[in-house]
Amino acid sequence: MAARDDATGNRAHPMMRAGTWDGPNPARTWTGRGGGPMMPGVARTDFSYLAHMVAHHQEAVAAARQLARSERPRMRAFGRGIVATQTAQIDQMKGWLADWYPGRSTDVVYRPMMRDLTGLSGDRLDRTFLQDMVVHHMAAVMMSQQLLARGSARPQVAELARTIRDDQHAEIFQMRRWLRAWFDASWHPGGPGMGPGMMW
Repeated sequence: MAARDDATGNRAHPMMRAGTWDGPNPARTWTGRGGGPMMPGVARTDFSYLAHMVAHHQEAVAAARQLARSERPRMRAFGRGIVATQTAQIDQMKGWLADWYPGRSTDVVYRPMMRDLTGLSGDRLDRTFLQDMVVHHMAAVMMSQQLLARGSARPQVAELARTIRDDQHAEIFQMRRWLRAWFDASWHPGGPGMGPGMMW
């Protein structure tokens, strides 16, 4: 039987392994946007950052693949770009984990941040993806910035963190532009789960 969260009654956070991801696109089990993987200590070390970012990227790739059925060519292209870029980064991070930390478990506790997109289509698919992926990208930007602020022991990891931070920061603004243009909506930075300093 799955463990329960005392405060919310939600199922305990699923276990993520760097290299596997249980479920094609699980429904969110976290409380409030921005409450996903931003747990204390996630970016405290290179190992922790890499293991958590693999899990984070795997969720993004699974969600982006759902955009193959979007009616908007720009969304389909955007999804393909996320899949290509983040799959390559996953492979790189998994390689580093295997080379630098042989025999060490890469299991991490990870809360899914994306809603289940499998039953959505048309505008509902695009809008839900954009709203959730803005927050998902924010988490990756914050994780990367935290690692860079603390300092990485390996220049390769620092360079990857800078790339993730800068690329996903730019994509956040692109997604917010689409939300405004297509749905007369935007992601509101004062939403539940977001703290001070998250003004994008």
